[in-house]
Amino acid sequence: MAVALVTGSSTGIGLATALHLARNGYEVYATMRNPDRGGKDVVAAAAAEGLPVHVLPLDVDDAGSVSAAVDESVGRSGRIDVLVNNAGIGAGGAIETTSDEDLKRVFETNFFGALRMVRAVLPAMRERRNGAIVNVTSQGGRVTMEAVGPYCASKFALEAASESLAMEVAPFGVRVVIIEPGVILTPIFGKAPPPPPPDSPYARGARRFAMNIAALLQAPTMPDEVAATILEAITTPAPRLRYTVGSEAESLLRSRAAITDEEWIAIGNMEDDAEYMARMSGIWGEKLSARSRATA
Repeated sequence: MAVALVTGSSTGIGLATALHLARNGYEVYATMRNPDRGGKDVVAAAAAEGLPVHVLPLDVDDAGSVSAAVDESVGRSGRIDVLVNNAGIGAGGAIETTSDEDLKRVFETNFFGALRMVRAVLPAMRERRNGAIVNVTSQGGRVTMEAVGPYCASKFALEAASESLAMEVAPFGVRVVIIEPGVILTPIFGKAPPPPPPDSPYARGARRFAMNIAALLQAPTMPDEVAATILEAITTPAPRLRYTVGSEAESLLRSRAAITDEEWIAIGNMEDDAEYMARMSGIWGEKLSARSRATA
């Protein structure tokens, strides 16, 4: 039985992925910062279905915690065949108003935490000449907009490191996969920081980003779709480097590739909110277009 370790498994994509892999023949180590607080759902689901899921504490920001979780997983099962780097945090705000502390916090988890996990499992995978590393980034790892620059920067960085890593480890039989979800129904949106005050010079951008997300969450992509894509990516005999999940993400990436940088910036600089949202409905595709028609 292949062994998978999934970070950030208490909710959302991590929870769905841990259970989906276990249902499809994997022994799974579902890890999270605080299992006592966040592990009840995965424990209950695994017990109800008789799934081979073990819950372990793991804080990707802490090197000691990473080493302990990897050592315990290998000690129990002998190896880790698949690492799913899903743990991440959101971060909103304009670049000017984001403190060094907040910027370091989002990079610590979303970028350094993922690479910390990679370095912990890769030597054994390389020696066995087998393994898969899955880095969950975001549509925001390819396209950014105002009000989410810090978050997108961390995901852009992880995409770059993942592409380099894929070239480095391919000779050793290790595959690297980048998963780029769109707007997924997870608790991350409920943890967003409060918007800037109305008199902030960046209030418009934050308001418009919130309008986009609220509209897309009326018909969101579900975590199970991301989990199914991860399973496909690690089992297919012809893997790709990147997998985009969600029609809204596919539409965004396609639309962004079809216009210039200056045209993209100009969309964000539209004065009228209604005109802006009409333009964005074409960028995001049918999900936002349908919502815009329903509320018109």
